[in-house]
Amino acid sequence: MTRTRAFRQVDVFTTRPTAGNPVAVVLDADDLTVEEMAAFARWTNLSETTFVQSPVDERADYRLRIFTPGGELPFAGHPTLGSAHAWLQRGGESASGSIIQECGIGLVEIKVDGHRLAFAAPPLIRSGPVDAPVLAKVAAALGISRRRIVDANWVANGPEWIGVRLTSGEEVLALRPDMAGLGDLLVGVIAPWSAAQAQHRGADYEVRAFGPGIGVPEDPVTGSLNAGLAVWLCGAGQAPASYVAAQGTALRRAGRVHVDTDVESGTIWVGGASVTVVSGTVDL
Repeated sequence: MTRTRAFRQVDVFTTRPTAGNPVAVVLDADDLTVEEMAAFARWTNLSETTFVQSPVDERADYRLRIFTPGGELPFAGHPTLGSAHAWLQRGGESASGSIIQECGIGLVEIKVDGHRLAFAAPPLIRSGPVDAPVLAKVAAALGISRRRIVDANWVANGPEWIGVRLTSGEEVLALRPDMAGLGDLLVGVIAPWSAAQAQHRGADYEVRAFGPGIGVPEDPVTGSLNAGLAVWLCGAGQAPASYVAAQGTALRRAGRVHVDTDVESGTIWVGGASVTVVSGTVDL
């Protein structure tokens, strides 16, 4: 039965509206069916639409269902931060001091870090080298030779991301991928900026994310991918414990993802600013 529900559209990984990655957040979504949630996600046509529900696990503050236009995801980063922002803005309070989100991969901790929210990067559920035939397919679809790929690794933490490392941020921005060639693969590409470029851009790395198989040819700013890349690269000593990644440049966005490693616990926190752009109600 249709009823009026609280709604927010939040821009994530930015302090400036329209510069990050939007997520549509439907609050009070307990009674919505999977079919109704999926239909609304297709209708918004955003990379993700979320639905805040009462938790099943008593340790959680809320349960989050995350949908792309192509189906449900067990976890995604920018929807996690945007939904937490909307939940707090509406008056949500956590007894533990941190926000505990329940989702398809289990419980995810979210903390307030100054003017930013940050989630604890979940462990990889698939890691390790990418098989040669798959990597050859990725290189061909990206329009580059296999020799230009410095390294590649599975960095799946819900979404089945393949992480690809190139030499420079310029190479990342020059990519013109063949989306049909990527097929169902989820591919994230990262490379460092020079010291001079990093100072100019306010970012140490450039990242792009491609997921045509889930209805998102290029995602503006991707929390799950950046979390997986950080677990891989920081864990292998190929990236510093803390850095800033730029994403969305090729789409005329200006997303900034902050990665910070807690030296005592080893927890990798992935965060950024969020800003509400649309606030009101939706009839579903």
